[in-house]
Amino acid sequence: MTPTDPDHLAAAEELAELRRRLDVGLARIDGQLALHSHRDGQADRELAGLTARVTALEHTRWPLPTVAALGAAGSLAAALWQMFGR
Repeated sequence: MTPTDPDHLAAAEELAELRRRLDVGLARIDGQLALHSHRDGQADRELAGLTARVTALEHTRWPLPTVAALGAAGSLAAALWQMFGR
């Protein structure tokens, strides 16, 4: 097979086409990986923000026994006011 043989030229063209397709595919994969990496960073930042918000909410909420005690004290006060006030 000589370099000017039609079969050799066709094989060289097919190899060039395969290389081009491989380059295009690799570029597409690189772009998708970069996009996924960017989205992963955004998700990490959002998760950190949500964690901070939940932690802040947990620190500012009233414990349930305290709320129950205040409700009971209010009910007792209302009952005493109705019993003795009227």
